[in-house]
Amino acid sequence: MQDTIGISTDVSAPTGSGVVRGACPHDCPDTCALLTTVSDGVAIKVQGNPEHRATGGVLCTKVSRYTERTYHRDRILRPLRRAGPKGAGRFEPVSWDEALDDIAARLKIIAARDPQAILPYSYAGTMGLVQGESISARFFHKLGASLLDRTICSAAGGEALVQTLGGKVGMKVQFFAESKLVVIWGSNSIASNLHFWRVAQEAKRAGAKLICIDPRRTETAEKCHEHIQLLPGTDAALALAVMHELIVNDWLDHEYLRDHTLGWEAMRERALRWTPERAAQVCGVPVEQVRSLARDYGTIKPAAIRVNYGMQRVRGGGNAARAIVSLPALTGAWRHRAGGVLLSSSGMFPVDRAALQRPDLLAGRTPRTINMSTIGDDLLRPSSTAFGPKVEAVVVYNSNPVAVAPQSGKVVAGFAREDLFTVVLEHFQTDTADYADYILPATTQLEHWDIHLAYGHTDVTLNRPAIAPVGEAKPNTQVFRELARRMGFEDPCFEDSDLQLCRTAYGDKVDFDELVQEGFSPLAIPDAPFANGGFPTASGKCEFFSERLAREGLDGLPDHLPNYEPGGTSEVYPLAMISPPARNFLNSTFVNVTSLRDIEREPVLEINVQDAAARGIADGSVVRVFNDRGEYFCKAQVTDRARPGVVNGLGVWWRKFGPRGTNVNELTSQRLTDIGRAPVFYDCRVQVQAA
Repeated sequence: MQDTIGISTDVSAPTGSGVVRGACPHDCPDTCALLTTVSDGVAIKVQGNPEHRATGGVLCTKVSRYTERTYHRDRILRPLRRAGPKGAGRFEPVSWDEALDDIAARLKIIAARDPQAILPYSYAGTMGLVQGESISARFFHKLGASLLDRTICSAAGGEALVQTLGGKVGMKVQFFAESKLVVIWGSNSIASNLHFWRVAQEAKRAGAKLICIDPRRTETAEKCHEHIQLLPGTDAALALAVMHELIVNDWLDHEYLRDHTLGWEAMRERALRWTPERAAQVCGVPVEQVRSLARDYGTIKPAAIRVNYGMQRVRGGGNAARAIVSLPALTGAWRHRAGGVLLSSSGMFPVDRAALQRPDLLAGRTPRTINMSTIGDDLLRPSSTAFGPKVEAVVVYNSNPVAVAPQSGKVVAGFAREDLFTVVLEHFQTDTADYADYILPATTQLEHWDIHLAYGHTDVTLNRPAIAPVGEAKPNTQVFRELARRMGFEDPCFEDSDLQLCRTAYGDKVDFDELVQEGFSPLAIPDAPFANGGFPTASGKCEFFSERLAREGLDGLPDHLPNYEPGGTSEVYPLAMISPPARNFLNSTFVNVTSLRDIEREPVLEINVQDAAARGIADGSVVRVFNDRGEYFCKAQVTDRARPGVVNGLGVWWRKFGPRGTNVNELTSQRLTDIGRAPVFYDCRVQVQAA
């Protein structure tokens, strides 16, 4: 298929008609290859590229309606300046020059006192390497602003992979189709990893057994042969009990353990403490389910585990992920291309982040680092020797912290400070944008260049602009170029075009001409990358024992760590609450797309019939969900999707769409995981009552 819209370094160039190759920018493992049909300069349809194996011509419901988002009537198309109290959402239009001149002037004043008082806040509103952290990172490095620890989604699991396998690496997703046992651990694949589910279905049709491990009876769990509905935060106990059974029944690959692992004897001793009976009690599942899982994993070959990030959002999340990703080394599952584990493949991509982000622009300075997951506390901290200067300015892009950060009551209080200067680059007037001093209109994926990695497959994808920017929208890169110029930053790197940045991202590690021609380019990775060891650890082995963690004073072996807020029927807050994403939203993205919000209808709390009956709660009634951190009102959905003792607050709704202007993050805490400094969204206890 040939594009009739030519390649250009000018992002405003696309006009005319044709089909343009692109990539989905959203925070999903699938990173689909897109085809956008354009007629007279207007995008009329977005579909999956059938030539891309991982996409297979299929898109999720959300992205298939991407044109609705790009041309949404509420889209911000001009720079806006606050014209009322913070949080009131009242703004007036201004010119780009007026907005950028004032922003630069105010940042200069703050930077003259201490540039660390300025904080960037961004995450995965786009997963693109160019519109994410390229010119923006260069800008804040040159400025000497505070650094942001970007932990809010996957840091605990990512650190677990690094400590155990040496990086964010795993088996190739397409070979799950050849597995005879597929364990889906902590993932609602149908909702959040659709293209993996298609591969799992291939395996199922070929006779594979599918097991889902999840506290919630998800759409995925319903379609697997077996569902192990464990309590939140108990995954490590289950994984260790599986190890116990592999050992006592000798379902082990002794040669693989000898040649390609480190710390096996210590790991063996620990696992033998975790009998199925002990794990069953901790996990709240029948002991036979524990034994059956271990028997299946030990005897059905090849066996593959697809683990996702939901299970690491608890105190012991990093330990749990370490235990789970250790399992394939016990059975030698890595020997088979259809065996092993996949949590993230992003570490396999040879991205030259230093060339994109230019940390050398710090010029020897070492600014403080602020964790994005504790933004509620950090915006309220005064200046101190330990903390450094009070945060005086926040520049938000690719994120919506007022909706997505934990303990949002504090986040709101922080952003409501009259003395905090806030700039938000956005498509829509989100909860965070309501607190901005300036809102700057950003381009969507259909309007700019970008290049991507993936964390669910191993293909590089290129995004070409299909249409000219709508209204006065600018790419993130251009906004930071123009701010850099106003700040007096004369380094030539701020003049790099978006197309140049796309080429810079992988250097000579990827054939860029192939990317331009095809829209995607597979990485050259062996089908079974760890069949003979060769893990990217210091030892080259799967490290059950992490010397680095031990040097930091932590346990070098994975273990079960109870939640910060453990169970108990006599507690003031007797119900555990998890907050998985609603099927038709992606974090807080798409919440304002009318057709998708109409499907979800309204914020809900799933509650088991036993817990509902004990509280006099009827299906469809309004409930108050609360703890010491706050309260949240929503509709009750009495359903077996929630197990007894656990409620599911589906998110992440914008606060302004909640019945009383809050969302589920009013209840979550700012405590952090065992490793990775990540938030513990699913380590949360509440009480529920009829409202």
